[in-house]
Order: sequence, then structure tokens, then C-alpha cells
Amino acid sequence: TSSITTEIMTASRSSHTPLIVLLLAATSTAFSPPQSHVSSTHQNVAARNTPFSPPSSALFMNKKKKQRSVSNSSKGFGSDGPILISDAASASGSDTLIQPKTSSNFRYGGGSIRPGLQTPKRIVPSEKITFPDYALDGQPKNRPPLFPWMIEVKKPDEIEKMRKSGRCAREVLDLAGRAVRPGITTDEIDRIVHEASVERGAYPSPLNYHYFPKSCCTSVNEVICHGIPDNRPLEEGDVINIDITCYLNGYHGDCSEMFVVGGEAAVDNVGRRLLQSTYDCWVKSLNFVKPGNDYKDIGAIIEDHVTEQGFTTVKSFCGHGVGSVFHANPNILHYRNSEPAGKMAAGHTFTIEPMICEGAASYLMWPDEWTVTTKDGGRSAQFEHSLLITPDGVEALTGKIETSPVQFWERESKVHEGVWLGTSSAAKEREAALNASLLGSS
Repeated sequence: TSSITTEIMTASRSSHTPLIVLLLAATSTAFSPPQSHVSSTHQNVAARNTPFSPPSSALFMNKKKKQRSVSNSSKGFGSDGPILISDAASASGSDTLIQPKTSSNFRYGGGSIRPGLQTPKRIVPSEKITFPDYALDGQPKNRPPLFPWMIEVKKPDEIEKMRKSGRCAREVLDLAGRAVRPGITTDEIDRIVHEASVERGAYPSPLNYHYFPKSCCTSVNEVICHGIPDNRPLEEGDVINIDITCYLNGYHGDCSEMFVVGGEAAVDNVGRRLLQSTYDCWVKSLNFVKPGNDYKDIGAIIEDHVTEQGFTTVKSFCGHGVGSVFHANPNILHYRNSEPAGKMAAGHTFTIEPMICEGAASYLMWPDEWTVTTKDGGRSAQFEHSLLITPDGVEALTGKIETSPVQFWERESKVHEGVWLGTSSAAKEREAALNASLLGSS
């Protein structure tokens, strides 16, 4: 669809071609689930294109599995899952370990991370939890508008619900981070995330989103994003991104953070610089957000900062609008671009989540069609907040709270010392009080 997308964009810039735009839109596949293209690095591995993104850009967790799935029981989601028929084992028993989809012809990158065994999908009690529309069949029903500058403005009651889902996601992410230690498996972290989400009345949003098999993403070392929790024990010196989204009262709260296995002393100097640079470029981009600014300009702020530090930014995955729909407009590209993503306005809610690599940003997608790693094996880092634009700036809906840990990149940042909660007057007031508490006790 990339050639059609280019034609629509060209036509839309002329005031004399409204009919052409409508005809092209009607014949394009932009309203259909994204179709895959085959990467030059391997066969049968899908990288998804989305409207008005560069041809190589895959949008967030936007996947469409083609395998048949097993229907769900009425006892609650996950009790007998939809699971891929290609899985090596049934998810009928609690002790069953599932072999992820692999290929004997697939060549892994330069790193050491390899697929591990997975436990079955975990159960979400349907009588207690509101399910998103994809929970039972894996297929999201609502798609973003065709034009990327068409962005939903949240109403006050919706914003209040998003504050609660954002707070829920933050609490769960903090719990997951506190569990990080040498020897724990990412599957055990997933169990903690799942149980903490359900305990708070929330559905763990990644679970069965386009058939994703787990309740969070755990991306270790060279894994850029969408790592599937499994039975690999974490090792001292590993760096891990834990990506949490909670669906509470009909709205998603989405955030992620980096953690060093064994504590900050366990990471080497290059890894320390990677984490600091990723955090700093992210905060710089957060500070840019306010009504009237162009979404497209976020990417240049990120890319310019990390390039100066000797790192690279991933161009194939992006931030996104968030709300009652997991992934919506706008698309937030984390590199310099001129895409027509629209202007920021009060009431917009979205994520910024740059993925920064210590080596090249070229990637491989594993045969499981989820796990994305650097091709050269270099480590990757990422941070993410759900954000709300206010009349006087921006606020983090997933910002840190009184019990959150303060990481070394927050203490040592030259861009913003302490935790970041936003630039609005209300956010700054909360931030000052929180930092006085957290930094004073750290």
C-alpha cells in the first residue's frame, strides 16, 4: 500500500484534487489490517506498514497472525486460550511449556538471546474484568482514521479514566521492576504483572492482542521490543525493558522502563551511557510537547541527541495514540521526518517511546513474528509514558508515584534531574513535591 499512500499524500496537498483523494482512499487497503512484506534478511517474517508511515515502519504491536486459533471457554480468558495450532504443545496443563514458533533456516543476530520455553496464556476472570474487544479472538475491532492528522480529543470523563488506567500501569510496572534480579525468569515477571493487573481490576492489554501470548513485553539486551516472557533466567549485567499496558474501565495506560539486573553497578560504561542517552533524548522530546507544536518534530529531537552520543534510533517502530483503543493516531516517529502527523492539541493522549541502539539500528524479526532484535547483537534501550496534552503543556499519565524507584539516569541527568511528571503548572507542582520526597530518601 505504500505507493497508494504516497499518491494520497501528494493529492491531499492540492486543493484541486478532492475527488482523486476520495477515489484513492476508497480503493486503498488502509482500512484493512496491515499486510506483511518480507524482510531482505529472512523469509516469512512480517514487518507491518501503516498509513502514512515510511514503507519500512511497523506500527507498535500491530500484528495479524494467519494461524487458526482454538476457541475460548466461558470460564474466563486464557483458560484454554486462543493458542496457535503451530505451538508444539497444548496449553491445557499448568505445567506445560510451549515451544515458540521457530525456523531451522532463520539466522539469529550477533547477540546471545534465543527463544525460551513459554508457559500457557494466563487466565483473566471474565466476571470481574472488563475485556478489550480483541481479548477473545485476538483481533482489534477499531482501527485509526485513514488520515494521521485526525486525532481524538478526550473529554474530561475520559481523561479521568485514563488517569486511573495510567496509575494502574505505573503501579504494576514498579512491582515488575522490583522483581528484577539475577536468576528470575521473565515468565515469572509476567506472572507478577498478570496477577497485579487483575488484582487492580485491569486486563493486561498485551494478552492476545493479535495473539500475543503474554501479559507484558520483556525485552532483554539486544531485544529492541516485543520480547515474549519465557523461562530464560536473567543474568547479572543484563538490561531489560519491561513494557506494561493495563486496560481499566475501558481505557489503556501504557508505559515502559529500563532496569539493570544486579543494580546499576552491574552495567558496563557503554551500557550506562546508552541508558542515560535514551532517557535524556526521551525527556527532551517530552519537554517539547505542548499545544500547537507539530508531532513530526518530536523525531528530530530524539535523533539529534542520540546521534551526538554515538547511538542510533530505530525507525521501524513508533509511538502512538492511546485511549479506549490500544493503538491509534497520532503515529510518533522517533527520527527526523516530514510526515503529516498533525498538530498537538489539548486533550490528545499518546505515547513517546524511542528505541535506541548502541550499534546499528538494523533489526531482525524472529519467526515468532513478535520478537525484534538488533541484527548486530548490540543492546537496545527504551522508555515510554502515556501523555496528556493540557492547555499549558503536557502531563505523564503514567508518571512515577511515591513508592517508585529513582534510577541513576534520573539522578544524573543533565537534561532533567529527578523524575519527570510533565510541564503543565499542575504537573510541575506535583513533580517538585515528589522529587523532594524521592531524592531526599534515595
